[in-house]
Amino acid sequence: MEKTLEKPDLLFFERQLLAKGYRYICGVDEVGRGPLAGPVTCSAIIMDLEHIIEGVNDSKKVSEIKRKKLFPLILENAISICTMSFDNHKIDEVNILNATKACMVEAILGLETKPDIVLVDALKLDLPYPTKAIIHGDALSYTIGAASIVAKVSRDEFMCELAKVYPQYGFEKNKGYGTAVHIEAIKKFGATPYHRESFIKNFVS
Repeated sequence: MEKTLEKPDLLFFERQLLAKGYRYICGVDEVGRGPLAGPVTCSAIIMDLEHIIEGVNDSKKVSEIKRKKLFPLILENAISICTMSFDNHKIDEVNILNATKACMVEAILGLETKPDIVLVDALKLDLPYPTKAIIHGDALSYTIGAASIVAKVSRDEFMCELAKVYPQYGFEKNKGYGTAVHIEAIKKFGATPYHRESFIKNFVS
């Protein structure tokens, strides 16, 4: 008989922390570490854990249509939320890992409600709050999953607006990632002011 994989309990970590007396649990996640163009975007969020939104999960596991439906519900349900983006120039200056960490820290410090603890997807951050790094946290924590959806929708909207200015690169479809069409466009038209020079040096002369 074939076994079916059980879905992870996305509130496992949150319930543990609530039981220990933590009240404001922040989840933080990033989107856009891999693309050739556009910013890295990070969202920090403290959710109302008494009113759970059905369907929240790692943004990569949620369809674009569903993400757009969940996005306003998450904003409505959030106790506090802050989304930050670091542009391609910052990424080229300090490298993508350092830019991502700094962006996450700024998002967390930008929260109006100060967290009691921060759940972060794998990375170690220098923060004035207790932190818990969870490997694959966006797929294992409701709060990190909510942050990942907000970051993803926010960044995707920016890239779709950018596509109107630079239609030849297909940003509305690839969101800046290195698809074959995108790479060919870079070779043919060169880079835009939004491309990461440190990422595309192999594609431009």
